[in-house]
Amino acid sequence: MRWLLNLAKAVVALLIVLTLVAWLLPAQRHVERSVEVRATPAQVWPWIAEPRRWSAWSPWLARDPKTRLDYEGPVSGAGAGWRWASLSQGNGHMRFTTAEPPQTLRYEMTFEDMGLQASGAFVLTPAADGTKVVWQMDAALGRNPLTRWFGLALDNVVGADFESGLGRLAAQVQAVAPAASAASAVMP
Repeated sequence: MRWLLNLAKAVVALLIVLTLVAWLLPAQRHVERSVEVRATPAQVWPWIAEPRRWSAWSPWLARDPKTRLDYEGPVSGAGAGWRWASLSQGNGHMRFTTAEPPQTLRYEMTFEDMGLQASGAFVLTPAADGTKVVWQMDAALGRNPLTRWFGLALDNVVGADFESGLGRLAAQVQAVAPAASAASAVMP
């Protein structure tokens, strides 16, 4: 029985050490990815600034097509947002806070299941072959030791989702961008 007591003490000591180390980990994490899209910033803008268009390229909605979405506010730009409920992706809400078409869209997100807050932006800049789209997020991890440890993997986990989403975004925009460019060239 003595070995069981020693094992319990070791487990408690390990948990204390892990908790103390967690408080030394950063409380904020930054994730950023980019892609170049063969389209103008004005052609890319509606795909990010209109929440209803996210279903065509969002990596999370692709993972759970049964996600329930409830849209709020205007159709596009500042104030537009939505709430989501998903068995596999959790629950939360997102709202665009600032829109400077077609360059910058800022947002705030809440992941209700984890009690986490995040803010971020999409930044569109002209590039040689179209538009460079940068997707960034800053997550506030709070005081919870588990979320601090989770923060160490955030760049890899969310970064992979950003890469997937940006790739899907580029494909969606590029599928209609040539038609949009041709249509504008024909109009007087």
